[in-house]
Amino acid sequence: MKNLEYYMNLPYRFIITPDKQEGGYVLSYPDLPGCLTCAENIDELIKNGEDAKREWLKVAIEDNVSIIEPINNEKFTGQLRLRMPKSLHKRIATNAKNEGISMNQYIIYLLSKSV
Repeated sequence: MKNLEYYMNLPYRFIITPDKQEGGYVLSYPDLPGCLTCAENIDELIKNGEDAKREWLKVAIEDNVSIIEPINNEKFTGQLRLRMPKSLHKRIATNAKNEGISMNQYIIYLLSKSV
């Protein structure tokens, strides 16, 4: 069974943003909904972040809430081989040329708009 220490040792990604209204910083964990904390400086923020994560996980375990585990980014290279119809390839190449960018940049642009 997965326990608190198991989850605490997983590499959860966190985001730090400046708090423009109150001052200081806010730390949040995208994979742990509602898990956030704030502090006046970064050192204190990191410590508070670990405490917030621990408490969030404790409650989730006690309440049998499903806990998302972070995705291992080492599995993703950023490369993708893709086959497509010649007609689609031609349309993408034409549109990319008209935009003055590479096909790769154009496809990334289209994907990012859709995802």
